[in-house]
Amino acid sequence: MARARLRDRIRYWFDNTMSKGTPALIGWLGLASGVLIMVIASMVTAFAPADARANGHWPGLLWRSLLRTLDPGTMGGDQGTGPYLGLMLTATIGGIFIVSSLIGVLTTGLESKITELRKGRSMIVERDHTVVLGWSDQVFTVVSELVEANQSQRRSCVAILADHDKVDMEDAIKARMGDTGRTRVVCRRGNPLKVVDLDLVSPMTARSIIIVSPPVDDPDTHVIKALLSLGAREWGRTRPHVVAAVSDPANLPAARLAGGAAAHVIDADDVAIRLIVQSHRQSGLSTVYTDLLDFSGNEFYIRSEPSLAEATYGQALDAYELGIPAGLRRVDGTVVVNPPMDTVIKPDDEIILLAEDDLLIRTAVERPPIVEEAIATAAPQRPGPEHTLLLGWNNRAPKIIRLLDTFVQPGSELHIAAPRKDPRTADGPANLEGLQNLTLAFTACDPTDRTLLESLDVGSYQRVIVLSDASFDAQHADARTLVTLLHLRDMEESLGDPYSIVSEINDDANREVAQVTKADDFVVSAKLISLLLTQLSENQHLYDVFADLLDPSGSEIYLKPATDYVRPDTPANFATVIESARRRGETALGYRRWALFHAPPSYGVVLNPGKSAPLTLSPQDHVIVLAED
Repeated sequence: MARARLRDRIRYWFDNTMSKGTPALIGWLGLASGVLIMVIASMVTAFAPADARANGHWPGLLWRSLLRTLDPGTMGGDQGTGPYLGLMLTATIGGIFIVSSLIGVLTTGLESKITELRKGRSMIVERDHTVVLGWSDQVFTVVSELVEANQSQRRSCVAILADHDKVDMEDAIKARMGDTGRTRVVCRRGNPLKVVDLDLVSPMTARSIIIVSPPVDDPDTHVIKALLSLGAREWGRTRPHVVAAVSDPANLPAARLAGGAAAHVIDADDVAIRLIVQSHRQSGLSTVYTDLLDFSGNEFYIRSEPSLAEATYGQALDAYELGIPAGLRRVDGTVVVNPPMDTVIKPDDEIILLAEDDLLIRTAVERPPIVEEAIATAAPQRPGPEHTLLLGWNNRAPKIIRLLDTFVQPGSELHIAAPRKDPRTADGPANLEGLQNLTLAFTACDPTDRTLLESLDVGSYQRVIVLSDASFDAQHADARTLVTLLHLRDMEESLGDPYSIVSEINDDANREVAQVTKADDFVVSAKLISLLLTQLSENQHLYDVFADLLDPSGSEIYLKPATDYVRPDTPANFATVIESARRRGETALGYRRWALFHAPPSYGVVLNPGKSAPLTLSPQDHVIVLAED
């Protein structure tokens, strides 16, 4: 091969230099300006010496040539010989081309830089921020809760990394949430599954990382790979804790293995099942959990209280003016919700407190008065066998039935009505065999068909569960659920309010529409999972608290008749309710007003009320307690 000519080498070098973008172009224009100025000054000195002397010789000519190159208007008053004026005109014309080119290069460079920034590919420089990986409707709930949680901070940041257009993400957040106050929301475009893209949101300096499930056919695969991408990084001394959720319980071991010790992976399906089962037996439970999990109301805090060392848990229940103890966290990290009342609080123990804000927690100077004559003395009624109607079917139904079997009394009945084959045989005998307390019946039925619903004799059941149909998309499934609820409510009014209704809703935005059906409770599992992830991102130790609450083997949240604790329509205070519950080995957290049962946003639920304020509960009201049964 023949050697390249010098001309070709120079041209190749020049092309490479020009391809480096705006800085290289500005450099070449500056070089051209310098050459033009020096050539003009030298030629004037050589061909018009008299004019050169009058203008300060060669240095002065350099200055005048520079001015004429940068500002063509400066030549209007020039006087001199023909060669001098001709050379100055040449400098001016050359300056016009150079300055015009410079303006064009700068404009193009700025536009290119703005376009690059709008792509969201620049690295952020933040500390103690929260990173959100992925994009789905969960993002809006997560970000809104983080904004609420960070209101007391002077400066906070949420960084979102997703394979979506940066501007589209920012516009969507602004449209759904509006002003985010002191919390800055920064969006970056990148694939959360790629290690190199994770650097865009500076995970090394983050406080916590939340992985949201994408709206795809197999979201768990993406969550697990995101956990692996985080695990593949080289972390420093401190590693932010990671929270995520999987929808298929079979993927839970793999996800926890991928996440390692620094990750908390939630079984979203299991949480939803437990909420549906417990809510069907005590309507309003999902509203209570929503209040506990969001940052706009009351939530759990974990803090030490040296003044209560060596006191018992029962004594600590009325030791706070603001805040209600709900359990203990031992020095080894073990969490006990609603421990026995005689449990001694050790100096190294931390108290789990229900409060509106950690800044509002304070111990009481004087214990609030107890109204003894208002405390109920009759034994609470024990539940008997239950008759439940299950309308609809999805992949959670078998687990719901099995969990329900552990809660109900022997002799209880469950009638399944769904547009499918009989699940007692179609799914195989191993699926629903071995039930101890439930007797199953089945009817093939479309829950949206009014005639078929009436044939089920709905009025003979105490409780009705309406499941979302997974064979349709979320919005269509919610629309079918709404039709079913309207039929049930219309039938109930003609029958005289014989049963309670608990329904599963996919989209929380549809809950407001569904309120017209006046169902007793709605379980929006997607929102509750998002709220739980956000809580854990702020305090990873709360994972054990909620795991204990949702575990049927320990204490759970119950809404029990107010008549079990205080005499109906008798003036008292909430301190009296706490004392009455304490004598039963339970922790009272609040109450629910029957008169406000269907009034949003709290639906009658009041958590952590003032202990000394006057309180009178009706026979239809309920007390919210932590209890073992």
